[in-house]
Amino acid sequence: MIGFVRGRVDYLGKDHCLIEAGGIGYRIFMAAGDLAQLHIEQEVKVFTYLAVREDALLLYGFLTRASYNLFMQLISVSGVGPKVALGILSGTKVDQFYLAVQSRDLKYLTKLPGIGKKTAERLLLELKEKVGTLDGGPLPFADSTTTNLGSAADDAIAALNALGYTNSEIIPVLQKLPDLESLSTEDIVKKALKSMAGRK
Repeated sequence: MIGFVRGRVDYLGKDHCLIEAGGIGYRIFMAAGDLAQLHIEQEVKVFTYLAVREDALLLYGFLTRASYNLFMQLISVSGVGPKVALGILSGTKVDQFYLAVQSRDLKYLTKLPGIGKKTAERLLLELKEKVGTLDGGPLPFADSTTTNLGSAADDAIAALNALGYTNSEIIPVLQKLPDLESLSTEDIVKKALKSMAGRK
């Protein structure tokens, strides 16, 4: 099996790139976020997974080992193939996906490309134990009911949940708020809404 390819980017397509290594051009399917980081003539190392089908051999590539590891966990779930797994990686960041699984955020998962309610439930069921940690350490705010940031932050999360936001959308925003512990619930909600509105 091909573990990685190191070479020069020769072509960039909508869902794949061609990397020349040792005089051979490897067609590698990649998530949109990874493709966006590449440019023609760039020297790059891509972690790869070789999918063997009856009619084709397909290479899937990842710029980070974390993305590769998540991809491998995703395709271990029944009903999730390489194409769907790559779609998930195109629709979310690795840490946000892990956070969604940890907090059992079904709503967030169903927003990802190719994921319906049944597949999202299967992801939660089969990956809950596998993604207990991120990069070897405990996930921040893994418990969906508490953030260890005080009651004001917890109340703000509950208020934002009521407005339709998921924990996977809220918590990364709260982590970036300065002086969070000194803010009131109302201030946290206002600042979080302003930040999330600015990202849309």
